[in-house]
Amino acid sequence: MATFAKSTFSASIYAASRPTYPPELFQHILEYHRKGTTGQPGPRFDHAVDLGCGTGQATRPLKGVFKRVTCVDPSAGMLEKAKEILNREDTKEALGAASSFTFHQAGAEDLSQVIPESGTVDLLIAAQACHWFNWKKVWPETHRILRKGGSAAFWVYGEFQLPEYPSTAPLITAYSQGTDPNSTTSVGAHFQRPGRTMLERLLVDVPSPGSVLGTHSEKGDLTDFRRVYFSGSHEIPEPYSKLKGTYIYPVMMRASWTWLDLLHYLRTWSALHSYHERFPDDLEREDDSRFLDQDMEDARSRNIDGTVIRGGDISIRFWKDARAIAQRGLVRGHASGIAGSTVERKSGLLDNVEIEWPVSLLLTRKA
Repeated sequence: MATFAKSTFSASIYAASRPTYPPELFQHILEYHRKGTTGQPGPRFDHAVDLGCGTGQATRPLKGVFKRVTCVDPSAGMLEKAKEILNREDTKEALGAASSFTFHQAGAEDLSQVIPESGTVDLLIAAQACHWFNWKKVWPETHRILRKGGSAAFWVYGEFQLPEYPSTAPLITAYSQGTDPNSTTSVGAHFQRPGRTMLERLLVDVPSPGSVLGTHSEKGDLTDFRRVYFSGSHEIPEPYSKLKGTYIYPVMMRASWTWLDLLHYLRTWSALHSYHERFPDDLEREDDSRFLDQDMEDARSRNIDGTVIRGGDISIRFWKDARAIAQRGLVRGHASGIAGSTVERKSGLLDNVEIEWPVSLLLTRKA
């Protein structure tokens, strides 16, 4: 994705402020891989590949499971951060517990220079990257590099929600999915599309491997294609929730962050980065005074640099809009049990807020 490749984009801040994937997600993927296909070679754990590895967040759970892991990303900055994190963690591992990592700057559509040998990969993954892929090229490459019995798992997490405060949902949607490039309340038009749209629609627009490849009977097929949604009440566009090979489970990706953590996350968005490239004056706005005095006091009490919460740019305004709604809004599952009741909720800088993301996972294996 173009924004992440720019020298002005901070891979370090990105790595520190993004949500982490739950262990249950990798358990689901590895169980699928271990199951294999009846009558085919059993699954192996020699070589895994992480496409669009970013800072290596999804690579870490592969350590100690696969003998070697190939990390691929088009951004040199992201690769350097992944190399730093993974190699640093490797030195803390007991001898023999760590995997061997290699790093390559490349896209997902042509891996001929990275993995020239066909049929040598046991597990291929892509986390929060596959919505940018050209699937007419990625499915053939997936078919080429997987060995028989190998598996592929591609996933994204969609729009975040604050489940305790459902009344914030329209605000979040307007901020992240607005279409006016000159808006002062939305960064939606500054996401790179159609990739972002595919993410928002939880990958329902990704074609099945069979529709792209047809049949490769002499070299094996990509079979047992599944669309798995850990989405709970998050809406999956119809009729996709009812298609064959679709599995729907409760939400599994959650975080309990402070409101300050949420602000840091918002500032990692590529759309915000692009918005401020177009409207740099937005960063010069006067302080948004809402919550500010108490926020500064809270920051001083924890030796937090107060400059991170000052200002009045579009991300600060949205963040404080959400806090204001949460402070006065309806609370799902409030203990009073009174329908329509309102309560005063904590929305201070260091108060916790529950966040959840729907996850869409595509699975297939080579038979």
